[in-house]
Amino acid sequence: MVKKLKALAGDAGEGNLASTIRDSAQQIWLAGLGAFAKTQEEGAKVFEALVKEGKVLESRTRKLAESRMSRMSSQWGKAAGEATAKATATWDKLEQVFESRVARALNRLGVPTKRDIESLARRVETLTASVQKLTGGRKPRAAARRKKR
Repeated sequence: MVKKLKALAGDAGEGNLASTIRDSAQQIWLAGLGAFAKTQEEGAKVFEALVKEGKVLESRTRKLAESRMSRMSSQWGKAAGEATAKATATWDKLEQVFESRVARALNRLGVPTKRDIESLARRVETLTASVQKLTGGRKPRAAARRKKR
């Protein structure tokens, strides 16, 4: 640094060197003050520009986050629906197994099924129709029924 200042001062000597250093320091000081003033002037503008950019960035980030949350929500809903369907299917299977076991147990005990009772009801209707045909459509009298007992 000293060599540069000597080169600027030239061969004028020590007195000129001190003057050159003072002038150089004064210029550096003034440049610093100018930079400070410029920063104060431009600082508000830069701050406002940064705020605008921040708002834009926040808006984009918010939209992206909402989009991803929406996707995740729909995926969670789909997964919940699938889980519900699986649980329902499992309960239906369990109910079928229970019904078939109860039906087998009742069958072993000799309890007739609904189908058996319906079949018997059809047979009774057929027999009733046959009896009415044979008796000529008249119903047996109560007195005749009592005598047979």
